[in-house]
Amino acid sequence: MEVTLHIPDDIAQRLSASGSDLSRRALEAFALGEYKAGRLTEAQLRQLLGFQTRDALDRFLKAHEVWLNYTREDLERERAALHRLGFGS
Repeated sequence: MEVTLHIPDDIAQRLSASGSDLSRRALEAFALGEYKAGRLTEAQLRQLLGFQTRDALDRFLKAHEVWLNYTREDLERERAALHRLGFGS
């Protein structure tokens, strides 16, 4: 699907004055908002933004101060699994 944004020329000129790709910035802002709202998974976000590796996605999220949704329950579940596998004390 292709989405078109209509931005008045004077505003578009101001927004792109930094020399960065305004289309890319719009895509990233949209995708990040959808990810934060829980409407995109990490895999979908990576695909949408065209990142080749998980590390690239992690750097992108960190740069935008978006942290993984990792709860104490997630930690306890992983600790229990490691313990069952003989890696815990």
